[in-house]
Amino acid sequence: MPDFVKAAETGDVPPGSVKAVEIDGRRIAVCNVDGDYYAVDDVCTHDGGPLGSGKLCDGQIECPRHGARFDVRSGRAVVLPAVLPVRTYAVEVAGGDVRVSLEGGRDV
Repeated sequence: MPDFVKAAETGDVPPGSVKAVEIDGRRIAVCNVDGDYYAVDDVCTHDGGPLGSGKLCDGQIECPRHGARFDVRSGRAVVLPAVLPVRTYAVEVAGGDVRVSLEGGRDV
């Protein structure tokens, strides 16, 4: 069973928003899509831009640098210039905590 660590409180990430956090030295973008939470690397695979500073719309996060977009559910790159996926992580909500597991993070 994976180890989950607290990344944020549910109130810190309202629906339609993103919160960038650091867990064990790894930058993670925690996303709230209509009350469901997802976690992806906070690094655009196109040029290393901070995805946590981007906009979240329809389950996709947009890199603020060049407009690449990624599906936060799967990590898949959906808009150029990115072609490689971002790594995704398992998320659970326990009480008011959004918890992320870095174990078994997966690339698409």
